[in-house]
Amino acid sequence: MGNVTIKFLAKELNLSIAAISKALRDSHEISPATKKRVQDLAKQLNYVPNPYASSLRHRKSKTIAVVLPEVADSFFSEAINGIEAVAIKKDYHVLLYLTHESIAREEAILKDFQSGRVDGILMSISAETNCYQHIHSLFSKDMPIVFFDRICNEIKTTKVITDDFDCGYNAAAHLIKTGCQKINFLSISESLGITTMRKMGCMKACQDFNMENAFQSLLLSNKETESNYSMIKSLLKKKSRPDGIIASVEKLSLDVYFACRELGLSIPDDLQLIGFSNLSSVSLLAPALTTITQPAFEIGETAASTLIKAIEKKSFVLVDEHITIPSKFIIRGSTKSIVQEKSPD
Repeated sequence: MGNVTIKFLAKELNLSIAAISKALRDSHEISPATKKRVQDLAKQLNYVPNPYASSLRHRKSKTIAVVLPEVADSFFSEAINGIEAVAIKKDYHVLLYLTHESIAREEAILKDFQSGRVDGILMSISAETNCYQHIHSLFSKDMPIVFFDRICNEIKTTKVITDDFDCGYNAAAHLIKTGCQKINFLSISESLGITTMRKMGCMKACQDFNMENAFQSLLLSNKETESNYSMIKSLLKKKSRPDGIIASVEKLSLDVYFACRELGLSIPDDLQLIGFSNLSSVSLLAPALTTITQPAFEIGETAASTLIKAIEKKSFVLVDEHITIPSKFIIRGSTKSIVQEKSPD
């Protein structure tokens, strides 16, 4: 049998649709005998409630959308786990949408939400997103949106983030203290706020240690992995190659390892490396990667809790605020030990 609907159950039992609905919800308005008839038939026919049909009647689908650039990055995988942990407790459905770092795909996804399919959105913008009209358009129609990690400051709502400026500062300061003279910052976007803050933190550390001329940056592709590898390899072939690299994206750290192996460069003797990564397996690399590890689960958990609270409580308003959960700096074998402590001027 095809999908069994409330209308079909009502016809089979010669009851009203309203009575069937109340019986399935165990309402006190329906007698125990009628409830049993309805629930027994529903079980026999494998009736499954349709949250979208319910949303048309009650304006609530108990469904939230999560819009992400990708899931291959371990940060987003952990963030999804945090979101799911909250959604399951609150009996919400989670729909996952991937933009694949494309603003066109992001625009299409948000346009689809205008039909009222979801009650709210958790969002981390794509690397290509540098205009925000498509987000404004949906937000202006009273769709609750909470940003996490990759945020959009132009939208006046809650954003859940980590301390990216401090992370960049601490990474660059550590490389300087371990003897690096030429530091390069690898990124995949000039418009992402997290990248900007990390880069600004690195630059401030170099400035504080009177090493402004030591800092360089390299913009790589957000999609072309082969091109990125070639560009990193070319960077490391130069006579003036860096002796310290900060990879702002997880996958770029692995490209640096592969390039060093191909070029015969030793980590950390020839090149020190710090990566933003949540992968537990980085400790198995040779040498193990020094990382900025973000509180991904907690960020997802906090973002989901905030969004669902806004959906369920009319008195709760999503204010324009940043909720910051600090990251952890974990020193491993891809950077050297600090021989002599340096202090910023």
